[in-house]
Amino acid sequence: MALEKKNENEEYSQLRQDLVTGDWVVIATGRSKRPEDFVVKKEASLESSIEGCPFENPEASGQKEDVLVYKKGDGEWTLRVFPNLYPAIDRGRRPKPLGEGPYFGMTGTGYHELVVSRDHDKHFALMDATHIAEVLDAYQDRYINIMNKKSIRYISIIHNHGRSAGASLFHPHSQIFAIPVISPYVQLEISGAQQYKKSNKKCVYCTMIEHDREEKTRVIFENDDCIVIAPYASRSAFEMWILPKFHSPYFERITNKQKLSIAWALKRALGALYSALENPDYNMYLHTAPCDGNDYPHFHWHFEVLPKTSIWAGFELSTGIEVSTIEPEIATKRLREFV
Repeated sequence: MALEKKNENEEYSQLRQDLVTGDWVVIATGRSKRPEDFVVKKEASLESSIEGCPFENPEASGQKEDVLVYKKGDGEWTLRVFPNLYPAIDRGRRPKPLGEGPYFGMTGTGYHELVVSRDHDKHFALMDATHIAEVLDAYQDRYINIMNKKSIRYISIIHNHGRSAGASLFHPHSQIFAIPVISPYVQLEISGAQQYKKSNKKCVYCTMIEHDREEKTRVIFENDDCIVIAPYASRSAFEMWILPKFHSPYFERITNKQKLSIAWALKRALGALYSALENPDYNMYLHTAPCDGNDYPHFHWHFEVLPKTSIWAGFELSTGIEVSTIEPEIATKRLREFV
């Protein structure tokens, strides 16, 4: 179906469909705001003081022993990874089935680790690219170490920035969850990518990249190895995806050169978001092919960044259809001013 283009002075809301998952979103242009109106006044910020921060001296605060640590030549640590002191899932045990009548479950077992950078005040938007690449190093290192553990089928790597995004501590840190199931949303992406490849004989993500590079209205930044786009069916205002421009299902296989390119893209993208929306809270996460022993040649790993510019209300909760009040094309134009 051809897309209808509106007249210059005509505004109407749009329903846009995600090419991969089939999900719908509403772009409510009738309720649209100016880009600067998405700056959210923070009612409560995280405690930013170094004093009392458990990540300044993990040993003294009772954190568990490091599973990975990077150090400078003088022995001072720059990044460390250790098991979460308060894990959402129990470490390293095989899951046991649970049942109750018609219901099925299993014990919550796997791995839950924290990736902690040394600098208390420098989150991604303020880091230099080499430090972001070091974080990506740690993601890759731990992924490879955990992926072949018994019962692990998927590894989720997330970064919460700000209280409304779920962060409980100011000090920059990411989390790694290794779990015995594949999440329904990732499975939906995998199935959608597989169906698109079957029907069109090419990767759906590569198709999006090719189209957006030609169209140019949703490209926020690109370099030799990766691209940052505002997805056509953005679920939230100023949503961004960071994708490799080369086809790759498996994040853990990236090279050092590619890693640095991705680091630069993250720095540019999150730096632009920081400036345009005055340091908004956001969630960032990696979607990559599962580590369940199956092959996923049709998938294409990527990072997704969702700023916390609104909350779900009755329509979103009752339908699962998210509403954004700015077109991704306008959000892109605003972000490019700060790249």
